[in-house]
Amino acid sequence: MISYYKTIDGNITLIENYESDCWVNCVSPNNEESDFLIEKFGISSDFLRASLDDEESPHIDSDHKNTLIIMDIPVKNSDRGAVGYNTMPLGVILTSENVITVCLKQNEVLDEISRGIVRGVYTGLRSHFVLHIMLRMATKFLQNLKQIDKMSDQVELELRKSMKNKELIQLLEVEKSLVYFSASLKSNESTLEKIMRGRIVKLYEEDKELLEDVLIEIKQAIEMSGIYLNILSGTMDAFASVISNNLNIVMKVLASITLIMSIPTVISGFYGMNMRPHIPFSDVMWFPFVISGVLMTAAGFILKKSNML
Repeated sequence: MISYYKTIDGNITLIENYESDCWVNCVSPNNEESDFLIEKFGISSDFLRASLDDEESPHIDSDHKNTLIIMDIPVKNSDRGAVGYNTMPLGVILTSENVITVCLKQNEVLDEISRGIVRGVYTGLRSHFVLHIMLRMATKFLQNLKQIDKMSDQVELELRKSMKNKELIQLLEVEKSLVYFSASLKSNESTLEKIMRGRIVKLYEEDKELLEDVLIEIKQAIEMSGIYLNILSGTMDAFASVISNNLNIVMKVLASITLIMSIPTVISGFYGMNMRPHIPFSDVMWFPFVISGVLMTAAGFILKKSNML
């Protein structure tokens, strides 16, 4: 799907057809739309393939006409439930007249820009517009990291009550999300530093200030993801030890109960043998029950004093 947007009277507006200085947003283009982009804007097919490759890492590339910037953006995985986050590549192609974004799926970063949530965006200022996309991407990383931290706290509270595998699996999903974020943020930082040098993308003075803001946000997100990851790793190790300790306690109690319950079996075995005439009080019917009760009580008292029950 291809959509066209342009800044009109200071607001991002959806337009029906292509115009100069507009923003061309492509989401999962089919073969016909890809051929149209290549023919209309002179985009290299390699640029399109890189933008639509789910495994493509962030980088910047340029040919004699256009410049390609690949950045990782955060996405929420609905198939993983409430705590699944991942990243996917977003291709930003700068032509002589337009900015073209190419992505595999609809995403919140571009949706918020297209809805006019981000102010001060002008599609005619190509480099400035690209940096606003990157700033929104960095902001979305920070928002998702805070959301992940809240979900982690909620899962920890549930884990303290239930100690079930479900909560541990949720914490594992949170940890995986943080690992994905950390790797993508570091790659984004390297790409932004290359842009900062100004060799491939021409930057004006205002652009440099905006790019510095983006780098600050990215570095903050990297630091936050590292802190959350360390805390979560320590928390998971602590809960794993608690669960193992609880299992040992349960096994200890069960072993103690088994020991106590075996006493009547041993007594009844003695009084049920053929040597019964030679066993004391073999003619007294209630004696085996009494001696079993006394021994079970004594064993229970000893195990209780030894903290086995």
